[in-house]
Amino acid sequence: MADRSGSDEVPHPEALDAWFHLTAVRRDGEMIRYHGESLVPRSRLAEELRPAFEAAGYDLRFSVDDAGNDVLIARPFGATTASETNPTTNIALLFATIVSTMFVGATVWYYIPLSAIADNPLRVLEAWPFTAAVLGVLLTHEMGHYVAGRWHGVDVSLPYVIPFYIPFGTMGAVIRMRSRIPDRDALLDIGAAGPLAGLVATIVVTAVGVSLDPMSVPERVLAGSSEAIVFHNPPLLTLIADALGQPTNYGDPTKAVHPVVMGGWIGMFFTVLNLLPVGQLDGGHITRALLGRRQETVAALVPGALFALAGYLWYVEDMGMQNSVGLWILWGFITLLVSFGGSADPVDETPLGWKRTLVAALTFGLGALCFLPVPIEIATV
Repeated sequence: MADRSGSDEVPHPEALDAWFHLTAVRRDGEMIRYHGESLVPRSRLAEELRPAFEAAGYDLRFSVDDAGNDVLIARPFGATTASETNPTTNIALLFATIVSTMFVGATVWYYIPLSAIADNPLRVLEAWPFTAAVLGVLLTHEMGHYVAGRWHGVDVSLPYVIPFYIPFGTMGAVIRMRSRIPDRDALLDIGAAGPLAGLVATIVVTAVGVSLDPMSVPERVLAGSSEAIVFHNPPLLTLIADALGQPTNYGDPTKAVHPVVMGGWIGMFFTVLNLLPVGQLDGGHITRALLGRRQETVAALVPGALFALAGYLWYVEDMGMQNSVGLWILWGFITLLVSFGGSADPVDETPLGWKRTLVAALTFGLGALCFLPVPIEIATV
């Protein structure tokens, strides 16, 4: 074996020599790179060797170096490299999303004219409660995944928040899992921690929002169009408002709920989408932990169910594409694509105990309180 650097204490299962012609082993921190040439088709190599490395406590991936040579990369479960812990991209995206949510909040939800912002850009700061509500919910959700992942020794990234424009200023947030899940218990905990943490933040934000005074809708907005986007209340939002004795609708068209309420609405909407039981979505992780490989059967039914819901709204309820029909068609195609990517496969397939099964049921039950067949509608005013 040529050019081995660092300690000799590296995993070297017997299967390695049977499937791989090894020429060098190099260390990069806790990561170990095995350079050489695959003796089997590359598509089979990592799958053939992964069980032996996992038994030694290492996650294994296949790569190719700049010269086109085969490289196997082994890393202890939970370990990260310096480049993967560099938060520059996360911080840049967070800053961009703060700007986008504040701008959208100011122009859409606080009714500040573009001309006023052009004269004084600092006026976008008036929308800071909207930004705090939206990002508070989204980041709490993702940090739930992050903390649970770290707790179980899984290599997970910090959250990546995605800036966007109307209607919320963001498309949500994601984290990356860069190593395999050790068992189904960990998969359930990681999958459920995000929605549960996010819903706690959502409930707090909604309670604060409905307790704030309503916004005054300017005359220019009321006179500007005969149509308006209506965001219907999920059952959970109505329950919170009723418990606090606060309204969420006003008979006076010059009044609208405080923008902070929309932070709670966004949290509930994204919870429903994330809990769809397909692929790498949170619902896919939870269902995979519950049902094992039978989760693929459930995932295969989801796109059809969403298309059927869209068809029901179109043919039976006589709703147009803009009244959530297009939304469910879009997510039918998204879940179809996501399902092809497959679910997370834990190393240990031991079934869940009853306590975690209850956690899964609780998570889906709370998610059901956030669901509406028609969450968004274009209404004539």
